[in-house]
Amino acid sequence: METEAVAQLIRAGIPNAEVQVSGDGSHFEALIVSEVFEGLTPIKRQRLVMETVKTQIASGELHALSIKTRTPAQHAGPGVC
Repeated sequence: METEAVAQLIRAGIPNAEVQVSGDGSHFEALIVSEVFEGLTPIKRQRLVMETVKTQIASGELHALSIKTRTPAQHAGPGVC
């Protein structure tokens, strides 16, 4: 898979999210910034993102996805890269 394909899957499942993906074809890292994460626990945020790529994970097309989630306020705050 290409990084942009992974990003598009996440954007489709989490509309209006800011998504940055890097990776090597099967292992990816994603940073997702969205208001939808407000009030959600870290595990619920992870599950929400994983739901967007579950078909690709199940098929083996996407082997691993490391996820970082932020709300817009967290992303804009001090110390966040």
